[in-house]
Amino acid sequence: MSETSWESDAAVQTASQTAEIDQQHSSEEPVTLAVSADDFAALEERIHRAVELVKRERQARAETETRSAELEARVTQAEAQVQAQSSSIEQLHNDLHALRAERDQVRQRVERLLKQLDALEL
Repeated sequence: MSETSWESDAAVQTASQTAEIDQQHSSEEPVTLAVSADDFAALEERIHRAVELVKRERQARAETETRSAELEARVTQAEAQVQAQSSSIEQLHNDLHALRAERDQVRQRVERLLKQLDALEL
């Protein structure tokens, strides 16, 4: 069966089902929903509370997102400071190593000079 013939069969079947449902409803008595004023007021109050709850939750979410963005900025800043301090610490470590090496060279030179002075005194 081709698609167009299937579609037309489905449309005819849907139309006949709709007609049957309309006949059933027209033969029955109309259904009325009786809602008392108290029920309606209670429903209205529940809706009002739900709206207020949604407003509070949206506000809390916005505040949380703002705080999260601020904290992320602070973390990024702290990471940059740590990186800067890390490079400074590395530089200080290198300077300390160089100064210790220079101190050892000076000590060796002073020891040689002292030996030469001792040799002259004898």
